[in-house]
Amino acid sequence: MDPLSDRTRLIASATRRGKGRRPVNPPVERASTLLSDSVADMRDAGQGPLYGIEGTASQTALRAALADLEQARDCWLVPSGLAAVTLPLIALTKPGDEILTTDAVYGPVRRFLTRHMAARGVVTRFHPPEAPAAGIAERISDRTRVILIESPASLTFAMIDVPALAAAARARNVLTVMDNTWAAGLAFKPLVHGVDVSVQALTKYVGGHSDLMLGAVSAGDPALCTLIADAVEDIGLCVSPDDAWLALRGLRTMPLRYSEQARSALTVADWMAARPEVARVLYPARPDDPAHDVWARHYTGAASLFGVVMRGGSRADAEALLNGLTLFGLGYSWGGFESLITLETPQMAWREAPPTLEGPLLRIHVGLEEPADLIADLEAGLAGWPQT
Repeated sequence: MDPLSDRTRLIASATRRGKGRRPVNPPVERASTLLSDSVADMRDAGQGPLYGIEGTASQTALRAALADLEQARDCWLVPSGLAAVTLPLIALTKPGDEILTTDAVYGPVRRFLTRHMAARGVVTRFHPPEAPAAGIAERISDRTRVILIESPASLTFAMIDVPALAAAARARNVLTVMDNTWAAGLAFKPLVHGVDVSVQALTKYVGGHSDLMLGAVSAGDPALCTLIADAVEDIGLCVSPDDAWLALRGLRTMPLRYSEQARSALTVADWMAARPEVARVLYPARPDDPAHDVWARHYTGAASLFGVVMRGGSRADAEALLNGLTLFGLGYSWGGFESLITLETPQMAWREAPPTLEGPLLRIHVGLEEPADLIADLEAGLAGWPQT
């Protein structure tokens, strides 16, 4: 029998037989104290968690389902996507080490690297977002301990040949950690392609409804799993059973939402690319995107998130455009059922080498609305854009 698809496996983990009569998803067990029948039982970890911080039924089921999706040995839940990135960096580095990452790294992660990690003796160096894997590998020094991969990169969507970079890093005994939120563990599987640690914000596609904060860290190597597990234990990270239950529910339908939203996103992105008010659309799934070849070689799908560089116009013009839309929410995050739009030009100033843009940079997330309705909303908004 051929291996089951992700779409089937994520449901089969709930319906698998041999567990007796039960609900499809495990019940929410809210507990801090967990009682045992005897002192001997209190010492027996084989009977399950000893304290609520270790997680109960919903956390355990979600960890198992995500580990299966990522093809990992184990998976840990943390309170946010940001925590999912920062946890392995804390676990895998020590003072004197160096982290190498893209100049386009997610803003809060950059802040963590240059503030928290720097204060603890871990230096970060940034490579150009468009650098090829070989060029990034050339920047590895004797101090480099971890390469933090973000592909596509935040806001400008540059992509890295991850398998090539992971192989080059492994040859130099350098670990790799990849933020895989854009692919959601569906369109790309980092551990299968040689990456050591895969992280993602479950807040996004796994939750799917913009109503929880959660992250996940997955790894395959036993030694790395021990380091990560120890860090989780030492820091005291845990997530609520209610949030884990919501994420588990969202996980079952994620493949359908992911693929449907990607189809809609491509429709909207293609329409935007043809508009005279738009200079460029930044979306690797489009054939004319500079990152398309890398995406096509390694990815089986795309997120519904892309960038738009306007042609001319000012920040005030961009704000007027966003304020005039009626179907796009003005809010951060993405991966939920609703479409969102944000103005991202100010974040370019955080980079060591900000890119040259023809106009304001917008980020668009396409939800589950009818694409034609979203396009009509954008068309009305663009009517007021200054002509160049």
